[in-house]
Amino acid sequence: MRWLRRKASTKGGNWEEWWNARTEAMRVILGPMDDMVVHAVIPFDFGFEAGGLADVISFSGYLDGIVHATSELIGRDAQIPNDLGNYELMICFRKRDEWGPNLLSRLAYYTRDARLNPRETMELGSFSPEGSTLAGFLFYKFATFRVRDRNAGLLPCLGITQAEMEACMGGKTDHVIQRLKEAGIYPYTDFERPSVI
Repeated sequence: MRWLRRKASTKGGNWEEWWNARTEAMRVILGPMDDMVVHAVIPFDFGFEAGGLADVISFSGYLDGIVHATSELIGRDAQIPNDLGNYELMICFRKRDEWGPNLLSRLAYYTRDARLNPRETMELGSFSPEGSTLAGFLFYKFATFRVRDRNAGLLPCLGITQAEMEACMGGKTDHVIQRLKEAGIYPYTDFERPSVI
C-alpha cells in the first residue's frame, strides 16, 4: 500500500462509473475527499491470493481527525450484502495513521465470505497493533444511501477492548456505545486506552 495523489481514472468503463458513483455518495456524507488515496500496488480485482488489496480514500474535514473508507466494494456482486445493502468499511482516527487503511484494505475481502452487520463484533487477534489495548471491532450503522439504484451504506469499524467486546456479545452493545460516547472515545479508534467497562 502506498499513498498516491488522487488523479482521474484511466481505467474507463464500468470500473470508473462505479468509482465515481461510490466516491460521490460518500462525499455527500463526509465532505470533500482528501487528495491522497491509499492505493494498492496489486489491484483488488487480482484477488487476495495474488496480493490484491482494496484502495482506501480519506476525508479529513468531516470530524476533528480523519475518516478512512474502502472504495472498492459498492457495486460488486461478490460481496455478501448486509442490512445496509452493499457497503464500504470505514474507520475514524484522531490523526492520520497507516494501520487503519492497511487493515481495511485487507478486511475488504472478508466481506465476500461473511456478512458483517451493524452491532456485531470481530476479534482483531494478531492484527491488533503492538502495545494496543484493543481486542476487536464493533461495527455500527453510520449511513445508508443509494448508488446507481443499489442500496448501500458505510459500516464503521470501532476499536474496542476485550471487556467491551464481551459486554457487546452479552447483549450490552447500547451500553458500551453510550459509555464510549461519554468518555469522548466514540467514534474514534484509539489504540492505547483503558476500557470503559
